[in-house]
Amino acid sequence: MQGVADALGPLFLLILLGAALGRLRQPTGEFWAQLEKVIYFLLFPAMLVATLATANVGEVPVVRLAVALLGGMAVFAGLLWATQRRLGLEPAAFTSVFQGALRFNTYVGVAGAAALHGSTGVTVAAVAVALMVPVVNVLCVASFIAAGTLGPSSLGKSLAALVRNPLILACLFGIGLNLSGIGLPGWSGAAVELLGRAALPLGLVAVGVALRPQALLRVDRGVWASNLVKLVLMPALVLGVALLLGLDAVSRDVALLFAALPTATSAYILARQLGGDAELMAALITGQTLLAMLTLPVWLHLAGS
Repeated sequence: MQGVADALGPLFLLILLGAALGRLRQPTGEFWAQLEKVIYFLLFPAMLVATLATANVGEVPVVRLAVALLGGMAVFAGLLWATQRRLGLEPAAFTSVFQGALRFNTYVGVAGAAALHGSTGVTVAAVAVALMVPVVNVLCVASFIAAGTLGPSSLGKSLAALVRNPLILACLFGIGLNLSGIGLPGWSGAAVELLGRAALPLGLVAVGVALRPQALLRVDRGVWASNLVKLVLMPALVLGVALLLGLDAVSRDVALLFAALPTATSAYILARQLGGDAELMAALITGQTLLAMLTLPVWLHLAGS
């Protein structure tokens, strides 16, 4: 348990630093909004390209990893839709609960994999991102469509944003460079790697800046349902499947880590743009991020890390 705590502790300190800076409004709100765009559109894609273009992806059990992660996501997506009426939530609130249960904070996931297992962990995490990001985006946009909160114009914008998603494009580009044998020749490898190194620390600070402590005052059925799935049921199922499939220790830990991650801060923007309950989404993001500081080490300890 101490080893897991020592690995994840610095990550949580960076998140708390971001929360403090956000609370103090330092430097400014506009600064953090622009920095988050730089991280999302440049630094994090650079890290994914640098990892996937040169990694020995053949050593990652991609199929079994996909079964564990995407299988768990599919099970709880179906379960949430099956229990929508029983939850008694308005359509807008349900879309936020759905996002809160399925989306994951990529920055925390990749940083956690690096802290636990170094470059090998980052490689498996990059493969997990390549598998999960397209699927979770399609599922979440579909939830807005099915709930009836998404207008025709927003649908077109959402589909266009999905096609242009920088994380998806970076994964495809990195895998293409890898499979073609081109890799990152000459100085390009070092340059892209340098860019990527800045992604994780800045991304974690940005996660903290996005937290809204006042949103924690909202505690209702939607909050309980989403947190239960995201922080308890999803990791339990994925861990069970990972053990059943005989995943190696690194792949098992990364699968569990991604299953137990708090929801993504970008879910708030999506909730605002597509007719979701933005305040509920803010409560889920903040609450899950803080709770994950307790639950993530426990799950990884149970897995034997």
